[in-house]
Amino acid sequence: MSTAETLLRIEVPLSSAGAPLPHVFADEGRLLVAYLADTPDTSFDGTNPRSVSPLTGNQSVAILTAEPYLAFQFGPPNDESISGHRLYPLGLRAYEAFEVRNSSWIASLEKANQVHSSHTPELFSDYLHFILTFHDSTLEFIAKSFSTSLRKGAVLTALMEAAGEGV
Repeated sequence: MSTAETLLRIEVPLSSAGAPLPHVFADEGRLLVAYLADTPDTSFDGTNPRSVSPLTGNQSVAILTAEPYLAFQFGPPNDESISGHRLYPLGLRAYEAFEVRNSSWIASLEKANQVHSSHTPELFSDYLHFILTFHDSTLEFIAKSFSTSLRKGAVLTALMEAAGEGV
């Protein structure tokens, strides 16, 4: 008997609502995500918003690290179409992070792996399903756990530095 999926809101550094510029780096064992964190800009007076790019320095950058991870998907929906996501009726919202309890995604991966001669359901029992929603995209990933940290710099530079640290 399967239990219905539920969402549990989790705490991560909030992403910038304007342009968080999330960047993903993944290999078969480690998932890294860098994005602009939501920090107040005391120099901004509400006029003439400034444009930032992945190379704009002196930004507050959140780094999410999942190692090991099992799978990820990155793309739609954005904040304007988040209501079309299958988990929206359970409370999924833009600019937030969640753990999906009783994940149907994990269940489907476990079921697909049953054809492997060494399969046991326990291979999947320690994995959790997480969702982070950004302005223009949504990141879902399955991992045993993850950590976050904050850095100062440019998104792309911070991501490449974090990627080099794990080598």
